[in-house]
Amino acid sequence: MKDDFIIIGAGIIGLSMATRLLEEGASVSLLERTSVGSEASWAGGGILSPLCPWNYPETVTRLAMYSMARYPEWVSALSTATGIDPEYHVCGLLVLPPYDLATATHWCSAHSVPFMLQPTQQALLLAQVAQVRNPWLLQALHKRVKQLNGTILEHCEVEQLRVANRCVTTLRTSQGRLSASRYILTAGAWSRQVLGEFALKLRIKPIRGQMLLYKFPTPPIQSIVLQKDLYLIPRRDGHVLIGSTTEDVGFNKQTTLAAKEKLLAWARNLLPDLDTMPLLKHWSGLRPAADNNVPSIGAHPHLSNLFINSSHFRYGVTMAPGSTEILLNEILGRAQPFSTLPYQQGWNTHDETFTSENQSQSNS
Repeated sequence: MKDDFIIIGAGIIGLSMATRLLEEGASVSLLERTSVGSEASWAGGGILSPLCPWNYPETVTRLAMYSMARYPEWVSALSTATGIDPEYHVCGLLVLPPYDLATATHWCSAHSVPFMLQPTQQALLLAQVAQVRNPWLLQALHKRVKQLNGTILEHCEVEQLRVANRCVTTLRTSQGRLSASRYILTAGAWSRQVLGEFALKLRIKPIRGQMLLYKFPTPPIQSIVLQKDLYLIPRRDGHVLIGSTTEDVGFNKQTTLAAKEKLLAWARNLLPDLDTMPLLKHWSGLRPAADNNVPSIGAHPHLSNLFINSSHFRYGVTMAPGSTEILLNEILGRAQPFSTLPYQQGWNTHDETFTSENQSQSNS
């Protein structure tokens, strides 16, 4: 008997989708080309807000704020069910200059986001911004999927979608052919590669981000500190993350000395004690970037049983509970909290572009 759903990609979005579908009573198999939660979701910092949110389109703001509002209840329920605390806490975000103060304060006022200006630094404190220990959140979700009897296949790479009559019939994978009634693509930066000819005009590409990790006896700062695209994230146990680069280098995950020196030079200006401390870890991840940072969420325009929840760029962790819920609403025919049409625009295609040739090639 085949599953109700196969989800392709076991990062934060795939695990969240699997959990919610299992809670709704569906049977789910989750496929991951490497190991569960080992790509961009793990590599990020866990800041639960867009960086300088006034620089993003309203479509991104709406989804981010909807998702952020769901976080406290979501992580509390996960922690209770699994015994794993994702360490969600409201620590605030301190934005250092240069930034457009007038634009920032206008945006905060328009979106009812409390802020405080610190005149000595000309820094803007967004006191309600939270963070989460994203590796621990991934562990909790992984455990929850197993508790709910979901099937997880690691090191299972999807090689081809087999299609007939405008439906996905089977997946050809590195572990054989697999099939389900419906399919959800949550493969992040690899989404176009999985879709192959069925990607249409969807534009998702990897953007490398490199980060550094240090450990202080106690947290040297209380809030996340942001300056342009670089940030310091203090954990409660004294760990401090320094991030992050934004590099268009394809699927290259190699770390570089240049990135290390750039991040450390910036961070030393704020935390001089770093000069005397050992670097614990230096890593990179590949974010799934899309036009205008707008994720793609919803049904494939031509394949009736295929859905996507991808291209969240830096904000997969931030947007996970919200984007999961709106895709679940679409699948189950429930009312949406707001218009989700903007998240379908990435396909950018008309029906005539999907031809019988596409289908015949998929069956060859």
